[in-house]
Amino acid sequence: MAKYIYPAVFTKEQDGGYSVVFKDLDSCYTCGDTLEQAMDMAEDCLALVLYGYETDNKEIPVPSPLESIQTGHDEFISLIKCDTLAYRKKFSNKAVKKTLTIPEWMNDEAMRAGINFSQLLQDALVQKIGMH
Repeated sequence: MAKYIYPAVFTKEQDGGYSVVFKDLDSCYTCGDTLEQAMDMAEDCLALVLYGYETDNKEIPVPSPLESIQTGHDEFISLIKCDTLAYRKKFSNKAVKKTLTIPEWMNDEAMRAGINFSQLLQDALVQKIGMH
């Protein structure tokens, strides 16, 4: 899970919209009715595809240098960035049940103190794995 920046080729279509292709990544393409929408869709598409690469433990390709990408008529290159951790938090936020074992005395004290075990575990995991 990381932040990535990849070059995307934007093509102006005859209807005024834009198609977008990330040539470094398999099946990574999208479109938008306006340039602004195409940019937003490109970021979302990039995050989704790279999230899939991470989930499948697939090797993530190194982005091509801008000067190595050729463009045609009505095309331009733009760098698109994404954060797969932010994407994961937004779209993979399903609760997962975990069973844990602690001494009874500790459970009794925690219950008296009104400690929310789920929140405490989440807070500890965020701190332990360095997520913010």
